[in-house]
Amino acid sequence: MTDVQWARVQGDVNRRLRRGAWYRVATLTDDDALLEINRQRVAVPRTALQIVYAPPQFWSVVPRPADAKSLVAQWGDRYVVCPGCRNRAQLKHTLQTLRCPRCEQTFRVAWAEWFVGAG
Repeated sequence: MTDVQWARVQGDVNRRLRRGAWYRVATLTDDDALLEINRQRVAVPRTALQIVYAPPQFWSVVPRPADAKSLVAQWGDRYVVCPGCRNRAQLKHTLQTLRCPRCEQTFRVAWAEWFVGAG
């Protein structure tokens, strides 16, 4: 049995995945990763992903995408994504920890790991 892997999309590209959210990797091929998303497997090019072996335990800080359609305008130029449930939340201050309004878990904010590809 292989170790469980997690992946998230890199950069400000629209791959129909929630930017900053980690997804469980079902299968890896040379070119693609099959990610488990809402009980379905979705193929994503490996070059578009950051893949890790440990489940993430930090909120991802994400710059507002240029093509954002369903984000609250008042959130400003960045938001965070919960590692537990993938919920997006407003980032009002430079907090060290944040409680998710959806799953009610508290995680540290990954300030040192700015969203991959942002800049």
